[in-house]
Amino acid sequence: MQTFRALVTEINTEGKVTNEVQSLPRSFIPMDGVLIRVQYSSLNFKDALSANGHKGITRNYPHIPGIDAAGVVEEDPTGTFLAGTRVLVTGFDMGMNAHGGLSEYICVPANWVIEIPPTLSTRTAMQWGTAGLTAAMAIDALVSNHVSPEKGDVLVTGASGGVGMISIQLLKKLGYSVVALNGKPQLNNTLLDLGAARVISRQKFSEEPVRALYAMDYVGAIDTLGGDFLVQLVKRLKYGGSVAVCGMAAGIEIPLQVYPFILRGIRMLGIYSADSSLAYKQKIWTSIANEWMLDLDSICQEISLDEVPRILEKMLMGTSSGRYIVKI
Repeated sequence: MQTFRALVTEINTEGKVTNEVQSLPRSFIPMDGVLIRVQYSSLNFKDALSANGHKGITRNYPHIPGIDAAGVVEEDPTGTFLAGTRVLVTGFDMGMNAHGGLSEYICVPANWVIEIPPTLSTRTAMQWGTAGLTAAMAIDALVSNHVSPEKGDVLVTGASGGVGMISIQLLKKLGYSVVALNGKPQLNNTLLDLGAARVISRQKFSEEPVRALYAMDYVGAIDTLGGDFLVQLVKRLKYGGSVAVCGMAAGIEIPLQVYPFILRGIRMLGIYSADSSLAYKQKIWTSIANEWMLDLDSICQEISLDEVPRILEKMLMGTSSGRYIVKI
């Protein structure tokens, strides 16, 4: 490999951000780790932020975004992986301050790399990607905190996004009754088809009068929104209920009194898949490849590397839904 193609984000001296697929020399990426020929990547909101020049995500530019990648090992100087091994990388610092997966090649530390279970293809692994891994970790956390199907409904916020849609499907597969909180009415029927028992309006939910506590409607929740939506749903959880918190699309502040935690024993479970241990990621991927296997074709759209900038713009504008996988 003398040159390779990748999406490159650059910021000029006037602060203008550009995203362009370029042919790059091998020297553009460091060659001090596992060299992987990428077959598929996927798009996440964090990629859109990095590609928009967000210095809280990526400090140095030019940069190759992409927090997900799946492909085949070309070289491994550590001897951990044989050439030809099918592997995936999600999170850690890839696509943030290390060059990422929207590229024909990546070179990353061996302790970021997971061998793909034999029942998963590289394409299917990226249909899940960070979004699916996050959804699976959120559900694992709820199960570990005694949120079981017979206890009642589970609320999923941000239901039209990748985490939300995969959460609905996986919860349904595991026997839960799922309520989807959705801000895109045109997708209500899609969410019902995926397995939601009912869909409630995000706008109506947000307009409820402020109270210290509401009726106990849900035994658990997966929240991708944060802000006032998280405050509202915490106040609606049943005694002993839990919410897995994995997003902040609606805000980072949660003005919340202690009543739900003291009077109802509520638990708030933080989910951050990027820096989870490799052993825990491997455990979740093994579940995904076996008893948690889903058909995600209906919520995934395959695109080329050249189409990525347009889709990242849609993600920033909030007009995307489901999952985008990138064939490299």
